[in-house]
Amino acid sequence: MSKFITLEGIEGVGKSSNLEYIHTLLGDAGYECIVTREPGGTPLGESLRALLLQHSDEQMSSDAELLMMFAARAEHLNKVILPALAAGKYVLCDRFTEATYAYQGGGRNLDSAKIATLESLVQGDCRPDLTIILDAPVEVGRARAGKRSSPDRIEKEENAFFERVRAAYQQLAANYSDRMCLVDATPDLAQVQAQIKKRLEEYNILL
Repeated sequence: MSKFITLEGIEGVGKSSNLEYIHTLLGDAGYECIVTREPGGTPLGESLRALLLQHSDEQMSSDAELLMMFAARAEHLNKVILPALAAGKYVLCDRFTEATYAYQGGGRNLDSAKIATLESLVQGDCRPDLTIILDAPVEVGRARAGKRSSPDRIEKEENAFFERVRAAYQQLAANYSDRMCLVDATPDLAQVQAQIKKRLEEYNILL
């Protein structure tokens, strides 16, 4: 039986290392699992990702950013996610539509109804079985991210932007607790991963 799991959070909360941890857990449990990411996951999606994240002297409009996110998502769903789910595989994705509600809705202050319309158009009734949101204070995440690499276009936003993103993620977890949960990403990695494993069991992803 296929499952669709997504991992979310602001910059610096440890998505990459914890994505690999979840992948290992699923593999050890005998599940065939593919790992992918958004924006990206397909040749077109990766090209759009580069456009979205690269620095430019030209200011991208928030609506253009939103539409590019969903264009990449439409391709990703049709070429990667839905075929894998139909084949009975587990799909583990680094960010999905919740990131759009958090970054473009919360961060950019776009109307969530506009995002919901695009979500319905592009996804139909496809939603993740579980979204794990790694949560940490903005100053903690940014300090960690700053040690990792030079910031991309979105990572260069002000702290107030990321405070809105974090608040949007927290609200999503509160509104959709049947398929979303927060994990405290401030402790050391072992403690974070213990929380993640518990959540995977609670939501019947690991049986």
